[in-house]
Amino acid sequence: MQRVLSDQLSAHVGETVRLAGWVHRRRILAKVAFLVLRDRAGLAQVVVAEPSGLPPEETVVEVTGRVVANEVAPGGVELVEPSVSVLSVAEPPPVELFRPALTAALPVLLDQAPVTLRHLARREVFAASAAAVGAFRAALDGLGFTEVFTPKIVGTATESGANVFALDYFGRPAYLAQSPQFYKQTMVGVFERVYEVGPVFRAEPHDTSRHLATYTSLDAELGFIADHRSVMEVLTRVVRAMVAPFADVRLPEEIPVLHFREALSLAGAAPDEPDLAPEHERAIGAWGLREHGSDFVYVEGYPMVKRPFYTHPSPEPRWSNSFDLIFRGVELVTGGQRLHRYADYVAALTGRGERPGDYESYLSAFRHGMPPHGGFAIGLERFMARVTGAANVRETTLFPRDLHRIAP
Repeated sequence: MQRVLSDQLSAHVGETVRLAGWVHRRRILAKVAFLVLRDRAGLAQVVVAEPSGLPPEETVVEVTGRVVANEVAPGGVELVEPSVSVLSVAEPPPVELFRPALTAALPVLLDQAPVTLRHLARREVFAASAAAVGAFRAALDGLGFTEVFTPKIVGTATESGANVFALDYFGRPAYLAQSPQFYKQTMVGVFERVYEVGPVFRAEPHDTSRHLATYTSLDAELGFIADHRSVMEVLTRVVRAMVAPFADVRLPEEIPVLHFREALSLAGAAPDEPDLAPEHERAIGAWGLREHGSDFVYVEGYPMVKRPFYTHPSPEPRWSNSFDLIFRGVELVTGGQRLHRYADYVAALTGRGERPGDYESYLSAFRHGMPPHGGFAIGLERFMARVTGAANVRETTLFPRDLHRIAP
């Protein structure tokens, strides 16, 4: 007999079917008992006339029974006259997964992640995360982008050696990639428009609710642009697709844009600040919602001194053709226009005390002709934290890695 999923039962009323999944809950009453089974599609109720010997929660079972209508059961149907076969007996879980909400502290949830991730609310977060990645891919596929897959062990640090994980690579130094930046720029010379979904690694010294040592980066890079505003146009379309399932996210037709100077003034920061602090981002987010009904605000024109060497300057050389996208008061995306001429890279690296020869494999693409281009990167876990309202990015990370955590 072919297995039926819980959300398909209503199409089989009057038939005998086979379910398989986990014992989500046992409810034993005076004259009857209910076994609630959980599978990948949801929950199904099984009526058990003889409650003795019901397997414990999280035991994996197969259940064969007849489907009958019952408007108070999950999905309006239930199984009666069941035969229950145990596939794998479970020990009692560390938390009661059948409860509507998990009340355990975050460290407990993370320590017990192999089990607590089964909770329907936790599972829902990561199903939504997968859907967001699907929307990211679909939006860029529709704009003529090609997905690429780049190395995560590299010989040169992407961001001038800051916060990198060094490793021994067969007796010579190497690093875990901080981003696919160099490779995705190179691939603009091949496909013009590329994107990647993959892990990036930061030896992040900050022990905060928004920083991780590794996270999933959604990267895109595109050629033949006018300037960073071309990149912002593409990013807006991508973000619109990613937030479409979340009805409470406020994304107007036009996302408000502030120059960095305006952002500092609006946030009450000193005019010579080189970057925005978290409290400044929160103030800008509140302004965007109050004045424009938008959960998103672009800040463009960050000082060149705070941007990587490959960043293209604006016509006013102190400022850059780069931007951040602030989402509900937190920086979500960094992007901008890149340099595209070889001589400009040599000058930029030399000006920062770097040796161009150390970047030769990267710079070789620019020796042989590259168009004006730019791109952006979205942190998936931070995106999910903002759309779900999670207080800590670890709540939207499957198995977080930070200063203290390397397991499970």
